[in-house]
Amino acid sequence: MQAQRQLQRMRAERDLFSYQDQPSTAYNPAPFLPMSKKEMAQLGWDSCDIIIVTGDAYVDHPSFGMAVIGRMLEAQGFRVGIISQPDWTSKEDFMKLGQPNLFFGVTAGNMDSMINRYTSDRKLRHDDAYTAGNVGGKRPDRAVTVYTQRCKEAFKVPVVIGGIEASLRRIAHYDYWSDKVRRSVLFDSKADILVYGNAERPLAEVAHRLAAGETLDDMQNIRGTAVLRKEPLPGWYGVDSTDLDKLGKIEPIPNPYEMIQESSCDTKKAEVEALDNEVAAQPIMVQPAKTRRPWEMTYVNLPPYDVVRAQKTYYAHTSRILHQETNPGCARALVQRHGDRIVWVNPPAFPLETSEMDAVFDLPYARIPHPSYGKAKIPAYDMIKTSVNIMRGCFGGCTFCSITEHEGRIIQSRSEDSIIREIEEIRDKVPGFTGVISDLGGPTANMYKLRCKHPKAEQTCRRMSCVWPDICGHMDTDHTPTINLYQRARKVKGIKKILIASGVRYDLAVQDPRYVKELAQHHVGGYLKIAPEHTEEGPLDKMMKPGMGTYYKFKELFDKYSKEAGKEQYLIPYFISAHPGTTDMDMVNLALWLKKNKFRLDQVQNFYPSPMANATTMYHTEANPMHKVTHKSEKVFIPRGDRQRRLHKALLRYHDEKGWPIIREALKNMGLTKLIGNGPNYLVPPADKSKKTAVRKRSESKGQFTKAVTRFSSDQPHNNKAAKGRKGSSVKKRGSANNSNGQKVVSSTKKNKRR
Repeated sequence: MQAQRQLQRMRAERDLFSYQDQPSTAYNPAPFLPMSKKEMAQLGWDSCDIIIVTGDAYVDHPSFGMAVIGRMLEAQGFRVGIISQPDWTSKEDFMKLGQPNLFFGVTAGNMDSMINRYTSDRKLRHDDAYTAGNVGGKRPDRAVTVYTQRCKEAFKVPVVIGGIEASLRRIAHYDYWSDKVRRSVLFDSKADILVYGNAERPLAEVAHRLAAGETLDDMQNIRGTAVLRKEPLPGWYGVDSTDLDKLGKIEPIPNPYEMIQESSCDTKKAEVEALDNEVAAQPIMVQPAKTRRPWEMTYVNLPPYDVVRAQKTYYAHTSRILHQETNPGCARALVQRHGDRIVWVNPPAFPLETSEMDAVFDLPYARIPHPSYGKAKIPAYDMIKTSVNIMRGCFGGCTFCSITEHEGRIIQSRSEDSIIREIEEIRDKVPGFTGVISDLGGPTANMYKLRCKHPKAEQTCRRMSCVWPDICGHMDTDHTPTINLYQRARKVKGIKKILIASGVRYDLAVQDPRYVKELAQHHVGGYLKIAPEHTEEGPLDKMMKPGMGTYYKFKELFDKYSKEAGKEQYLIPYFISAHPGTTDMDMVNLALWLKKNKFRLDQVQNFYPSPMANATTMYHTEANPMHKVTHKSEKVFIPRGDRQRRLHKALLRYHDEKGWPIIREALKNMGLTKLIGNGPNYLVPPADKSKKTAVRKRSESKGQFTKAVTRFSSDQPHNNKAAKGRKGSSVKKRGSANNSNGQKVVSSTKKNKRR
């Protein structure tokens, strides 16, 4: 039955590896993709067909994007070179491999360059896990834009941009670091074409068509790409969503005629409509009935850049439309005018089939960093060198996360055989392998082979999450494939332990207790990371996360099966502070929950507004794009300003005395002085007056100069160093955690009854 369903699913017209006869197919796979002319000469190359420019150190491993794309294109018959972390101050480094025959491919790397470089408090980081030696500053801010401009200076060849930085900036977007709405990255970078999402399919098509003599002007309609144009593609029909009352819905099409509104992208008209709020008459195209589905050859007119930049409500409206057009089965193209040109965003590429995923991960990766780095450590590689990526995508839809906007909601899974082959390859290839696989996972640990049970529903669904506010009845929650994989993996010869380090989606896990049992008894090394993100219903609703009732149910099962196995194991929950929708009272209640359950957070980080995420839209606009956006829409409370964000972070670390003064002040302002005191029922201790008096007396006895020095020192900001690469908070357990019934210590709040 499962196989029959798979045959009916949405799929691309051709297999990823079905292209034929490229000129360089006679070349054998390179030990490493060349990074110098000397390496090219050793391979017998006089030039590269494609050169990938990346902001990361080159690690030939399937967890690094440049390696996956490079090896995939190599398997298509192209000669691919790598320029890693070039000196961007001139064009010289961009010329060291010569002129590519087809194009430059530009990516900032596995991380957005701005998130890589700055903390959530906009403070400069001084390290970089994707750089040899963990050295910061090896890539520029807005790396995609800078690298593209240098490539354009170096040679007059097409530049294709991709990776997560480009993907999340394909239309006008709020930029947290400059606190303004920026244009599509296509305008700032002057790139010729943008590929978004996991880019194997569109990149293969672009490469083969360029090799066949076509130009980029001939390939404006490739799925998974965005381009700049003067006007929409000919033959496509427009649906107007430039105003709040024009949602661009697809209605049932009457027979024998279908009627689709065709609209203009004119900026002035859009601005007039935005201000007047009146629906202007639109010309109607009447065509004979066709067999095409109503979303095919159809584009949605978004509010133009000038409008979304000036009016936050229209920005939120645009964000809502974009997130409704992410399903490859029914997504329409998007059009957004920027001045006299438009950004044309084609529908997403179809997900890879299992056979295609296997082929991508079975490519001849060296699985180690390029030899040019010598013995220098690359922290990101050290973290993932013995991990295995088993799937892509996430249907959770958490508003603070950008996985959906980048990889999509449809789960793309590898076969068991392919995963086992990679485990064996790690065992045989990775230097110093100890027999422990650090992770079998992906964006989540337990979505492997979970998809919609009904292909037709999957193809036409526009829900932002398949598991919120409740798990969709169409969603498959049978964890049998994951359980079978775990059991088979741990039987591989030479494997001592298979750990699960990816976050477990516990609301899914409790639907199949067999999975929790397998996990607890065989795949946890004492601690298991999970992500409740918060305890309060207000923030959880804005995150699209389940309530704490599901957490308690999972914990009950986890503790039960751990005890049955004779193991003492703990859950390590992650939390986010200062998320949109989080009040000071919400954070106080979270802090009280942490103290009651004897959790002490080690490293914490405030909410980080990454481009295009739904929570970022809330942060910028104070509107909720999960619901229809109007001028009278719900106003979302946003923790803003350094002081309030510091308070929320301090409440997560209630045990750290550095944060006690700001917590005491906040509790007094909130009328919660009853939480200041010594003992388990208090949040923070009172100020020690005896210490203050002693300090004051010592200062007075040392004279005016000492007073001045003391006063100057007290004005210096604290060095609150944020955790790198974390979306939330990690904790250290102190003693055992007792189950809570959800009753909050502060009596003015409601019980959390969500399940």
